[in-house]
Amino acid sequence: MILVLFLKQKMPTLYLIPCPIAENALHTVPPYAQEIARNLDVFIVERAKTARSFIKSLGPSRPIQEMIFVELSDNESFEEAEDVFREAVKSGKNLGLLSEAGCPGVADPGAVIVALAHREGVKVVPLVGPSSLLLALMASGMNGQRFSFHGYLPPKRPELAKELRRLENQSRQHDQTQIFIETPYRSQMVMEVALETLQPTTLFGVAQDLTGEAEFCRTLSVKEWNKSGKKTLEKLPGVFMVYCGNTEFFK
Repeated sequence: MILVLFLKQKMPTLYLIPCPIAENALHTVPPYAQEIARNLDVFIVERAKTARSFIKSLGPSRPIQEMIFVELSDNESFEEAEDVFREAVKSGKNLGLLSEAGCPGVADPGAVIVALAHREGVKVVPLVGPSSLLLALMASGMNGQRFSFHGYLPPKRPELAKELRRLENQSRQHDQTQIFIETPYRSQMVMEVALETLQPTTLFGVAQDLTGEAEFCRTLSVKEWNKSGKKTLEKLPGVFMVYCGNTEFFK
């Protein structure tokens, strides 16, 4: 009852709705976040197909065909999404913002809508849910006090090697964990270049399919990675980390 009244408040609200980051992992989204999502009918999303499937799995309060889903894309001007946002606010409706996976506004284009909400005086409410970046950092054993996220690194091997050396130096200078992500089909190449490029004592962390059935989290020095048998990665979403600070516990 309290939740229903909360959703019907006069001031429109933009809810930042987390999505599972692995298949069959709906349990990682808290019940309260699911309840809010199933009672909304206007969504701004990274990918409409994924968003519809997720909302349908929650058992929404109205038919999915009656809901509004507008996509965001890094290559678009966001005009359609902004128009839908303003129309919903004008009508006093709450909205939901969804990423392709994980938490919206982090490593996805949703931040532009959050910024619009602040400019328009619309309340922004982030909901608790899975974040691959934080889960990977938690499981890494690296510095969780100082860290930096870099998104995707250059796709070609020479440029990637150069960027990895830069991140290694940055980690050493600032005692910072350096975090980046890669697509499933490029994860193996990233692993190979990292182990060829980074210093033997540098820590390199890999986290794949977090919260999923094939979950894998491992941190070793480059020297130990090269000695180990696990140097072939699955074609799964991955978070990678580089750290050159206190590595005593890994010796």
